[in-house]
Amino acid sequence: MSTPDTRLGLEEAVELTRTGDLWLFRGHSAADHAIRALTNAPVNHVGMAVVLDDLPPLMWHAELGKGLRDVWTDSHHRGVQLHDLREAVVQWTGRYEQDAWMRQLSPEVTGAMEDAVLRTVARLDGTPFPSTAALAGRWLRGRARRAAGPELTYCAEVVAATYTAMGLLDAARPTNYYDPGRFWSGDDLELLEGYALGDELAVG
Repeated sequence: MSTPDTRLGLEEAVELTRTGDLWLFRGHSAADHAIRALTNAPVNHVGMAVVLDDLPPLMWHAELGKGLRDVWTDSHHRGVQLHDLREAVVQWTGRYEQDAWMRQLSPEVTGAMEDAVLRTVARLDGTPFPSTAALAGRWLRGRARRAAGPELTYCAEVVAATYTAMGLLDAARPTNYYDPGRFWSGDDLELLEGYALGDELAVG
């Protein structure tokens, strides 16, 4: 897989990020390789930036770990979480030893889209992350355009659900249709309302 040469420092990337920007990760563990092999994707994790008012930039995503504080509930738990973005990237690139990229959404989101993000956070925060087998089953069901139940969700579903609520993705496709690789530039992600994602910017 070839990757773009553009590289940003972490502080610069955090400063640049806006609501709706994507953060993508590629790791080297057996689980990371399994996710990429199953979905034929170049990355195994995706999160979305949430940057509102005077709050520090946040990352909205789903993961197995509970080491970081969920800003929404002020607690530590697994599953869908809203983290301090810088702390999350440090954890994913440090402790988890993952490569990181950012993709910027343009134009900037509207106030109505920000409201949709907050409603989605309120609805999904704390939803458990599925086991590897359950994740595979949900994704395969989604590829057949069959929606999965709301009791579990994985990272790409969280981003897809949020983008759908913002009006950026067609609601006709279930959220479990998406995998992390769908949010990589090599895939033809069809955004609505004139929005587009830029190329990957490596963050190191």
